[in-house]
Amino acid sequence: MNYQKLIQEAEGLAVENEKEESAVYLILEHVTKWSSTELYMQLHKEVSKEVYDAFYKIYNRYIYKNEPVQYLIGSSCFYGYNFKVNENVLIPRYETEELVEKILYCYDTHFKGRKVDVCDLATGSGCIGITLALEEPNMNVTATDISKEALEVAKENSQALGASVEFLEGDMLEPVKKRKFDIFVSNPPYIPEDEEVMSLVKDNEPNIALFGGKDGMKFYRIILSGVKDLLKEKAIICFEHGYNKKEEMIALAKTYFPDSKVELVKDLEGKDRMTFIYVGEFNV
Repeated sequence: MNYQKLIQEAEGLAVENEKEESAVYLILEHVTKWSSTELYMQLHKEVSKEVYDAFYKIYNRYIYKNEPVQYLIGSSCFYGYNFKVNENVLIPRYETEELVEKILYCYDTHFKGRKVDVCDLATGSGCIGITLALEEPNMNVTATDISKEALEVAKENSQALGASVEFLEGDMLEPVKKRKFDIFVSNPPYIPEDEEVMSLVKDNEPNIALFGGKDGMKFYRIILSGVKDLLKEKAIICFEHGYNKKEEMIALAKTYFPDSKVELVKDLEGKDRMTFIYVGEFNV
């Protein structure tokens, strides 16, 4: 059997079991240590027994045991960087890449190359804070999380990718309550407790990082009620949130920052996925 036949066979199995076909390529690249381009160039090459067995050992767990492919291979690609992930952290989503991109755009527009202090609250795998530090060296990034296990993963990612990020353990704003920041970003737990969640997510990813109280707004209230003293005179607060929380986010932002500009940003699917609050004098 060559690689093309193996891919066809495995994709058929994915369709039969209502799974993502993309997992076939992620696992094959992991097992063979090839890039996607190298795999494409080897499609007509015969698959060794070692590769075949190693592939299906992982793939069967994905198909039949409902385990996320990213946890099975131990990594997830985010903004072009390879991040270690395991059961202690959420798997980075592509919507969060859009949050990072928007923050970098805001930095270029409003801070124009000067050094800024950035806080990434509830960092998880570290994907937001680490990526910002790598993409913009003028960002001095501090990342926090309540989970010691998550912070260990984030520290490993930071070291592996060569980022300069300070990590602090603690509950919400507590670790940074005596500091001030130019940019404050958070993608906190925001799924309402009674909302139905795919079993692949609910049964595998850390629930502490998924659920945000009865209405999904718990942590935004905590952050916005206490963050004012942590902001410099001119600062931006950046959130990712549920796509159906536009009105709640605007109302909450205006409650605590009535004189600030509030911007709702849509993701590539046209959903209201991000909120930016501009505190101080900004031309927006």
